[in-house]
Amino acid sequence: MTLDKAGIAAAALALLVCTGLVPAHAAKYTMVISHLAPEDLGNNEMHPAMKHFESILEAATGGDIDVQVFGNGQLGSEVETARQAQAGRLVQASLISSGAMSSFFPDYQIVTTPFLFPDYRIARAYFDGEWHANFMRGTLKSGLRYLGTLDDGGGFVAFTNNKRLIKTVADIKGLKIRVEENPAHVATMKALGASATPLPWGEVITALNTGLADGQFNAPGVSLAFKLWEVNDYTTWSGHVYNSVSWVVSDKWFGKLPKNYQEAVLESAREAVQVSHGIAVLAAIKGWEASCKNFKKCHILTQAEKQAMAEVARPAWRKWVTGDFGIKEKLVDDLWQEVARLERETDQRDHRRYGR
Repeated sequence: MTLDKAGIAAAALALLVCTGLVPAHAAKYTMVISHLAPEDLGNNEMHPAMKHFESILEAATGGDIDVQVFGNGQLGSEVETARQAQAGRLVQASLISSGAMSSFFPDYQIVTTPFLFPDYRIARAYFDGEWHANFMRGTLKSGLRYLGTLDDGGGFVAFTNNKRLIKTVADIKGLKIRVEENPAHVATMKALGASATPLPWGEVITALNTGLADGQFNAPGVSLAFKLWEVNDYTTWSGHVYNSVSWVVSDKWFGKLPKNYQEAVLESAREAVQVSHGIAVLAAIKGWEASCKNFKKCHILTQAEKQAMAEVARPAWRKWVTGDFGIKEKLVDDLWQEVARLERETDQRDHRRYGR
């Protein structure tokens, strides 16, 4: 069998398409997504969720939207890429933590309320609920449209330190605790009697090794990823902060899409957010199991122990957020009332469904 030149050219093009070197379909729109997590499908929730989003959105639009996912902060910091997304040219979407989110939407600091959620059920009911969706419409003023919230590393954080096991407020007093560069976390640690040490993550291991900091807090998956038991001896899964990542997209770019493609973006995003929840909790559980095997001692705070800490931390945090930071007291009250309502109704529903 022989092929003429046209046949050979067609076969070569088909081979390039199959290998991904040439797109099979010329896209009409490009959606570049930036996040800070590793481009790994097994050790974080951001990258696999975004890759799932890429697959289903491209399928839903017949390839008309070309989704490109960049992890590891390749395109810049959270704030830098969110600013690019505001313009909608180089980057169309970014995943940003609570501290960075408050740079664009200051009211987001209310979500840093200490001990805001008692468990994953209520955290999910809140972040995937109508109250939070309406609240996040405030991002539109900065040119960013909210798509959903991911649980950063599993959401609920754990203390690690090299002085003592934390069970009470008295155990925290006097510890030098590294915090991310977010004034809300500084306020919470001060309220609990710790000395807050704001540091970028790249300096944390050195700080723990040299004694600049006694400890830190992050989701348990971080302890596993960075083997924090090599620099700290004790860990407590406290859940005093729920680390969240807000997924935002350029409203200018979104507004240029046909209505059916806008709907496809929203539906695909909600699917990806749901997928991310399970991955994030798996990372947290794996991290906690590894923590209890490798740290000298581990402890999970009981609800009573959490309540005792919350009674100390919340009033001081509230004074900071409504005074120094300038958020209206009514907004804080509305949030707390919404979470209380969700907890009450979720408990009643679960007892009714499964307790009979």
